[in-house]
Amino acid sequence: MNSIVIVGAGECGGRAALSLRERGYTGAVTLIGAEDHPPYERPPLSKDGIVGNVDPRFVAGLGDYTAKQIDLRLSASVTRLDRASRVVELDDGTLVPYTKLLLATGARARSLPGSEVNSPRILSLRTHADALRIRQHLTPGSRLAILGGGFIGLELAASARRLGATVVLLEGLPRILSRGVPAEIAAAVAARHSAEGVEIICSARVETLRATDEDIRLTLSDGGVIEADLFVVGIGSLPNVELAAEAGLAIDNGIAVDRHLQTSDQDIWAAGDCCSFPLAHYGDRRVRLESWRSAQEHALIAAANLLGASDTITAVPWFWSDQFDLTLQVAGLSTGSTRAVRRDLGNGAFIIFEMDDAGLLLAASGIGPGNAVARDIRLAEMLIASGRSIDAQALASPDVRLKALLAA
Repeated sequence: MNSIVIVGAGECGGRAALSLRERGYTGAVTLIGAEDHPPYERPPLSKDGIVGNVDPRFVAGLGDYTAKQIDLRLSASVTRLDRASRVVELDDGTLVPYTKLLLATGARARSLPGSEVNSPRILSLRTHADALRIRQHLTPGSRLAILGGGFIGLELAASARRLGATVVLLEGLPRILSRGVPAEIAAAVAARHSAEGVEIICSARVETLRATDEDIRLTLSDGGVIEADLFVVGIGSLPNVELAAEAGLAIDNGIAVDRHLQTSDQDIWAAGDCCSFPLAHYGDRRVRLESWRSAQEHALIAAANLLGASDTITAVPWFWSDQFDLTLQVAGLSTGSTRAVRRDLGNGAFIIFEMDDAGLLLAASGIGPGNAVARDIRLAEMLIASGRSIDAQALASPDVRLKALLAA
């Protein structure tokens, strides 16, 4: 009997399971997740999950999995993958056989290097349970220290300020968002946070960390001292590859897959945050993406290919982040860019286009109130996908419609 097992009940795993049924697959589908919640979306965790203290935004209700005859096993961890016998072993010793296997094991928060301090006042934000723990500490006048000036750290800072907490954000590099967006975009985000009372300290190094039952005390390399009620570490994540590595699958900044999301084992696929894959738009450079859209796209591709299709990853990477009343959107990857031009959209909104020496558009990053940049970033995404050289002056001029460039 055909049996598809999906390890990892996050957004990607959940949508893949549902897609299998939508595609008419009638064999057994088992979806295994370590959390006690059915699959949910993670982007709201740093926003409504903090400010609203709300339930997760579920991919589907429990009844939907039952109705579609998906065996959803929650609070269950896979401890071993036996490729020879085609079974996965759960933490209670149960063996689950598979014909085809999808690894959607996601990623985990990176811990603070060199620190062995364990305290309920030192947290990270990766799950709904994490969001609830953080929310308990955020009240008017409470003190929050955040390590990491990436998207998650900044979104959490904005949410904490909305709840009346004082916030100090520490970034080890010379500016925030150094890995994600151009300097002009980062400066706009930093200015907005400063206007809302967030203290941002860049080039910060934590020398000592002391935790008591009452508070956290951080001493920085420049002698500065920060006292906080809660310390959240947001310095990136690590792909969960241990299960795959122990089973002998190829690993390369995640579980290595091809354009079809197939691993080095012809009966095993991997998708979402846990895998790296060659991206055709960028010369087949291997990348690992952690984004809501990527998780959704991978889910559909993996489901199709588990059933015998040969769908490939073709989408241009796309990310977004909410920062107070500003929305930041990024299409593409800037690695290899040698030139940047700015396009002003009015009302403080603008886009930075990044290109290579041949005029090939590699990435576009925009910021503005509400959805001010959404339409142009979508068009930029299509321009990147076209793979054509584009005149930089035309990109910079608000008088030249991006839609016209796309049609040219």
